[in-house]
Amino acid sequence: MAKQSLFLILISIPFIIGCRKQAAPPLFIFGDSLFDAGNNNYINTSTLDQANFWPYGISYFRHPTGRFSDGRLIPDVIAEHAELPLVPPYLQQRNYQEYLHNYNGVNFASAGAGALSETFQGLVINLKTQLNYYKREIAELSKKIGKAEAARISSTAVYMFSIGSNDYMSPFLLNSTILSSYPHSTYVDMVLGNLSTVVKAIHKKGGRKFIFLNLGELGCFPGLRILNPETDGGCLEEVSELSKLHNNKLKTFLVKMEQQLYGFKYFLYDFKTSLAEKTTQPLKYGIHTHTMYISVLARPSSFFNEACLAGFEEGRMACCGTGRLNAVFSCGGKRLVKEFQVCENPNKYVFWDSYHLTERVYKQMADEMWNASTDRNNSLKELFLCF
Repeated sequence: MAKQSLFLILISIPFIIGCRKQAAPPLFIFGDSLFDAGNNNYINTSTLDQANFWPYGISYFRHPTGRFSDGRLIPDVIAEHAELPLVPPYLQQRNYQEYLHNYNGVNFASAGAGALSETFQGLVINLKTQLNYYKREIAELSKKIGKAEAARISSTAVYMFSIGSNDYMSPFLLNSTILSSYPHSTYVDMVLGNLSTVVKAIHKKGGRKFIFLNLGELGCFPGLRILNPETDGGCLEEVSELSKLHNNKLKTFLVKMEQQLYGFKYFLYDFKTSLAEKTTQPLKYGIHTHTMYISVLARPSSFFNEACLAGFEEGRMACCGTGRLNAVFSCGGKRLVKEFQVCENPNKYVFWDSYHLTERVYKQMADEMWNASTDRNNSLKELFLCF
């Protein structure tokens, strides 16, 4: 028995050495309003793509920051788990000299952004431009701290993506005919093709560790439900079908990237399933000890323990807005429709506004991601702790 115990300890040593605790690598964030920490505060756009006014931010920051929620977003909570500070928006003024002593990454995400340049064109920072900002950031780091250290940052960093939702929702929100010009499968291929270009460019700069979210059932977001005249608040199925097709192709896309790109590691979070469970069974998803479904890549065996709280009470209606399901995108009264109401307790709601979730949901999702165990040996936690 003693020999067997010694053998188990010895075979474990390489993994312990390879993943020993050390300062977390930088985090680079790309995407849309699920991840935007305030970049759109600094661009010439409309209030449809900004959230720098009350009541955004009321639950955590106590003031608006530009985040489309009542508080923190998924990357904010992931950063906390990794013992990083909040990752700043790229366009926010930064003191580089002070910043470089402890470089933690930067957030390029822009609310309304898509993988396609045509998505809300001229009003957002599209994915291609976000890539250009990343290249500028690395070039600036090379000037300040040298090429070798900038290359080390690129190669050890974790890259986090949430993109695609706006590419599929915008044709319905703008009454665009673009979807009539392409088969749905071709349109999804265009979206993923642009994502592929960006991932390959980051890999060329040394990036190896990536986090992706698949898409929620977009037609079931409150702002899309009210566009369906044939049902009483039912889902807009055509949009949901596009997101389903995207998710299926995304899995294939990531396997292909892993085969093509040397050292490419990824974690795919099943945002769709997690959100669907919370909207269809809101009372079940209080913060308490239970088994959570994590990802198409994860075993449903991760647990997290926190103080017991009641489940959500509302899985379809937005906390902030007006009209049916509170789904008119008027939260804050600075958009086209000025009338809005705010629920008394955002913690009881899954949706904060027409298209975005409450901080409580985002925190649950981030906790699920951090604590996930996977068959691929690419857990999210390992991307931060293993170099």
